[in-house]
Amino acid sequence: MSQQGYVAAPPYSQAQPGMGSYQGGFGAAPAQPLYGHYGGPPQAFSSPPAGVMKSPASSPGGMPPPPVSSQYNPNVQQNGAHPQRLASPSAAPPTYGQPSQSVYNSMASPAPPPAQQLTNQMSAMNLGGYAPGAMQSPPPPATSSIAQQRFQTPPAATGHPQMHSAPLSSHMAPPISPPQSPITNMQGSGPPMGGQSMTGPPMGGQSMTGPLMGGHSMTGPPMGGQSMGGPPMGGQSMGGPPMGGQSMAGPPMGGQSMAGPPMGGQSMAGPPMGGQSMAGPPMGGQSMAGPPMGGQSMAGPPMGGPGSFQQPGSGPAGLEGYPQQAGQFGGLMSGPQPGMQGGFPGAPGGLSGPPQKKLDPDSIPSITQVIEDDKARLGGQVYSTNIRGQVPPLVTTDFTVQDQGNASPRFMRCTTYTLPCTAELAKQCQVPLASIIKPFAKMPKNEAPLYVANHGETGPIRCNRCKAYMCPYMQFIDGGRRYQCTFCNCVNEVPAFYFQHLDHMGRRVDFYERPELSLGSYEFVATLDYCKNNKPPHPPAYIFMIDVSYTNIKSGLVKLICDELKTLLEKLPREDGAETSAIKVGFVTYNKVLHFYNVKSALAQPQMMVVSDTAEMFVPLLDGFLVNYQDSRAVIYNLLDQIPDMFADTNESETVFAPVIQAGVEAFKAAECSGKLFIFHSSMPTAEAPGKLKNRDDKKLVNTDKEKTLFQPQKGVYEQLSKDCVAQGCCVDLFLFPSQYLDLATMGDVPSHTGGSIYKYNNFQQVETDGEHFLRDLRKDVQKSLGFDAVMRVRTSTGFRATDFFGGVYMNNTTDVEMAAVDCDKAVTVEFKHDDTLSEETGALIQCALLYTTISGQRRLRIHNLSLNCTSQLSELYKSCETDSLINFFAKSAYHAILNQPVKNVRDILVNQTAHMLACYRKNCASPSAASQLILPDSMKVFPVYMNSLMKTAPLVGSTELSTDDRAHQRLSVMAMGVEDTQLQLYPRLIPLHNIDVSSEAVPAPIRCSAERLTDAGMFLLENGHSIFLWLGQACPPDVIQNLFNAPSLAHLQQGHMFSLPELDNPLSKKVRSIISELLDKRPNSMKLLIVRQKDKPEMLFRQFLVEDKGLHGGACYMDFLCYVHREIRQLLT
Repeated sequence: MSQQGYVAAPPYSQAQPGMGSYQGGFGAAPAQPLYGHYGGPPQAFSSPPAGVMKSPASSPGGMPPPPVSSQYNPNVQQNGAHPQRLASPSAAPPTYGQPSQSVYNSMASPAPPPAQQLTNQMSAMNLGGYAPGAMQSPPPPATSSIAQQRFQTPPAATGHPQMHSAPLSSHMAPPISPPQSPITNMQGSGPPMGGQSMTGPPMGGQSMTGPLMGGHSMTGPPMGGQSMGGPPMGGQSMGGPPMGGQSMAGPPMGGQSMAGPPMGGQSMAGPPMGGQSMAGPPMGGQSMAGPPMGGQSMAGPPMGGPGSFQQPGSGPAGLEGYPQQAGQFGGLMSGPQPGMQGGFPGAPGGLSGPPQKKLDPDSIPSITQVIEDDKARLGGQVYSTNIRGQVPPLVTTDFTVQDQGNASPRFMRCTTYTLPCTAELAKQCQVPLASIIKPFAKMPKNEAPLYVANHGETGPIRCNRCKAYMCPYMQFIDGGRRYQCTFCNCVNEVPAFYFQHLDHMGRRVDFYERPELSLGSYEFVATLDYCKNNKPPHPPAYIFMIDVSYTNIKSGLVKLICDELKTLLEKLPREDGAETSAIKVGFVTYNKVLHFYNVKSALAQPQMMVVSDTAEMFVPLLDGFLVNYQDSRAVIYNLLDQIPDMFADTNESETVFAPVIQAGVEAFKAAECSGKLFIFHSSMPTAEAPGKLKNRDDKKLVNTDKEKTLFQPQKGVYEQLSKDCVAQGCCVDLFLFPSQYLDLATMGDVPSHTGGSIYKYNNFQQVETDGEHFLRDLRKDVQKSLGFDAVMRVRTSTGFRATDFFGGVYMNNTTDVEMAAVDCDKAVTVEFKHDDTLSEETGALIQCALLYTTISGQRRLRIHNLSLNCTSQLSELYKSCETDSLINFFAKSAYHAILNQPVKNVRDILVNQTAHMLACYRKNCASPSAASQLILPDSMKVFPVYMNSLMKTAPLVGSTELSTDDRAHQRLSVMAMGVEDTQLQLYPRLIPLHNIDVSSEAVPAPIRCSAERLTDAGMFLLENGHSIFLWLGQACPPDVIQNLFNAPSLAHLQQGHMFSLPELDNPLSKKVRSIISELLDKRPNSMKLLIVRQKDKPEMLFRQFLVEDKGLHGGACYMDFLCYVHREIRQLLT
């Protein structure tokens, strides 16, 4: 079902007679609460006598709203999270500061607007205009007294900057009729009214830009590039946000400010009164939200005495001498248009259709809809990579990749698949040019693993000049004796052993036999030249290092780890086809001192050696510390049984940390291998030793310029450790069990530079509730496929180059990305910049080469190639953008930036860049339309949702309620994430389970992440890759509770049992548990299940993941943010 193919009649909205808060019929309107526009003082609603032109009171361009509205301040807590009904406006016109009591649900801003205004504002945001094509004017339609005017004005005569573009076909499935339809093109964005379904763009050349009168459509573009904002008559649907039973058509007119609810704690701009131009559908019999037509102005009270609302001649003249008028932001309002009669012929009193309701959020772009549409279009299909610059399916879609010359999107995704030809264009649009590379991404079972090419002792064929590896883009010439490198254009000789004849198309005859000639991704066996000290590497090793201080023994954690390792070590990763794993294992326990264990297979009992001099760390034994698990299994079992008992009576609560990592590095050095340390640690290292830390958590720094110090690691010991680890190929995975602050920013520094992971389990008390959650993480972590001691180099064809790298990596110089290990979940985000002009014919090439050691100790090169298009048309660039990749880039660059600048500045930069990208699209690619329309590129229409969600994440919200360690942890986790992980983190999946079909295999489609979507009788599952919640409405049917929990009602659920579902033998219980376990398998991290009841205290934890609502710790709801961005765009355009 198309996103807007249905009408939601939300329970919270209250019907009002007539439209907005106007009375039914055309009578004088009741007094309205006064809200000015942004930047416009509040105006009284007065009805000037007919014919008198009243000049709108508008403030100087760009003036901020009156002091009531705190400008974008994420800390203003305004959201009473409970839906409130919309009360009618009070009779006496209140002043700006004391709004009437009409409260807008879930966004109760200081000056809440009446229903009408919201609709105006939303209709103002022409959300659907995903620029279908250049404007052309179809013939006017047959008789309709309104639609008869002649279209004399060329479309671009509005007061905002003119926007011309080559015809642009946005990538929407169906072709769209010429003008940019306000909300129509947004997959049918406004729920269609009056039973008429409008799921797609308007039909048959009929453009829905203007209102439909009495059943007629306005086919021609409205005047002066401006879209008519009148509501359609006769209950007919228009593509905009619905008003009650009626859907809005056009956005408000040029130059006019506020297009929707503001951000953070800002106050709402209500319907402009009196002389101001109406922001949305005119009321009653008012004129289209534009200048008065046919000389008769209709802005004031309906029908009674037609008021007027535009002062001709107050701004610079537009085309053909139409007077133009200064808008709220210094933009121009469109001048009056000739030939348009006032009044709405054929409109019954009070505008037909059901009574007015609060704005329906369905009318703004929805991520779940975009995901479902992509699944419907591309799900289950084969995606062939033989076309340069093609945009792949979304990360949320299941598809099969057929490698035909470009790397699979599982390995490489880009922010845009069409690069701008010049640096100027790139600067103009501000769309970041980046690729997110996940070199070891998991391949589904139905896709072939990478082929390994072995060229013997000569090693892989490379270009002599730029050192790019042989790939499908190389051009063979001279009968196959030479080849031209497409990266640097150098001509190279083909070695004799590699020579092959060319066919009639100039392709080598062995094209399909050699993976490096026909595939986008493949591997080469590396020669000794690629190995350390020119010696083949040894297989890697895993060392398990357990903190045996008092808290870990007492909580049962040490015993839990030892018991799990007995079975887990059987499952160490191994090469395909190998019987056993080549990985060696070693064991260390520590508190203030370190204990090493000799577990040589010849011993009957393990031997312990203690190193108490932590300042000069060394490994006391060489032989017997790192062993093959299969050989020494008996001794290791013995050791794992003894460790919990050995330290059972310990009182030692102090620990060391840096020496533990140092010991691991020394052990790998001595064994001449690379490997991974698994460190299980619980408290801040306070014992006297290198790397001792002190508490530097200071909430007073939040929201100051010094806040960045909370995220910065302490320099010195840990910096040097990172360097040593990377040099040795020693990756660190850290499992933390803190009960208080432990300076995660510093302790996580080594893991985050060595390709490691950081897992954090706050207040790990009961092994019963938290144990399983931790063990799932440990099992996944130990069994992951990965490469060790890796170096990555990203090469590009001439004209652009890789400049910045974000990820769990170490950069010794500007080009080599070093990773002590890289696993299947880690991704590096690479930003590119121009250093010359790119050519549209040759396109742009990227080659990522990763040199690494396999788990069996073989040195290999993994190559991923990707070819992109280049363009001098911005519309082409926007068409091939990928929102999920863009937000991955923005998240990482923002999280990197907060190390060096105040968080508030970083948030401002994010909003500015969002507005810039969209304003550039609006200016250069969209068909001309009123400045008050928000027009989004189809590929980026849900970008604002993700951006708003990113700005509400813990690292970017200045709230003293959030723990500093949690903020640092999220910052470090996201830095290593791939596209699908950031997508899920920033837009969790909310799955309704109450009406689930237990017999079907399918998981129900997710719904939008907002409290408005929850129902009292419902049951919902929410997951974001780190947490998973089962939310139970207070009216949840007793039989559901009985089937899931074996309890008669919600009230019988004990708080202590809220972490797991009992295994019950009924279809519902089995289905829900299978959905949860499927999600747990699929995600890189284990997720702890939390069962929450509506209105219970833990529900607050759940609500912070409803990212379309206001943030608990500050941050706007989606609609407010959209309006805020729209306002910024308009300021940029004027």
